[in-house]
Amino acid sequence: MTIDSVLIANRGEIAIRIARALADLGLRSVAVYSEDDTDSLHVRAADEAVALDGSGPPAYLDFDAIVAAARSAGCDAVHPGYGFLSENSAFASACAAAGLVFVGPTPETLRLFGDKATARDLAATHHVPITRGQPVSTADEAAEFMAELGGPVMIKAVAGGGGRGMRVVEQISDVAVMFERCASEAQTAFGDPRLYVEQLVSPARHIEVQLVA
Repeated sequence: MTIDSVLIANRGEIAIRIARALADLGLRSVAVYSEDDTDSLHVRAADEAVALDGSGPPAYLDFDAIVAAARSAGCDAVHPGYGFLSENSAFASACAAAGLVFVGPTPETLRLFGDKATARDLAATHHVPITRGQPVSTADEAAEFMAELGGPVMIKAVAGGGGRGMRVVEQISDVAVMFERCASEAQTAFGDPRLYVEQLVSPARHIEVQLVA
């Protein structure tokens, strides 16, 4: 399939970077924007822009509206950037059903790796070394895990990415506050408040491995 036009399903810096990359490739870019992002730079960075209903992050999490915007703008593909819907398998499936190329992993891959708890389970099944951790539904469960571990932990968003919904906790007395902050951030950024907790590795280096297929 030939791709000539791409809708950017994001905002801010990442949307601007994608628009510039598309321009370098000679491809048409279409931005989307919420009611409170009308004057944002990413709107002007793209060749065209389509308004979304609503304001703030919820507007960028409405994938039915984004798919509709892509089709109405005559796009061939959708680039999700990072955060928001970038690891949402339902969004990737909706794009495919609409005849749009999702710039990213397949829905099947996202179902496995977009959910960090599922990804941990898969890694363990294949004997990949992982830190101690588990999904938690309450701050009390997180505190109990930390007490059993006897050391600092990371609270993370199950559907997370880009560092959102993530906090280091070094004292059990801080668990409740950090848990609520992570859940709130996760709900705002990904529409999913679920969290998990795992052993903190420190010092550590963050190495990302990107697979392009």
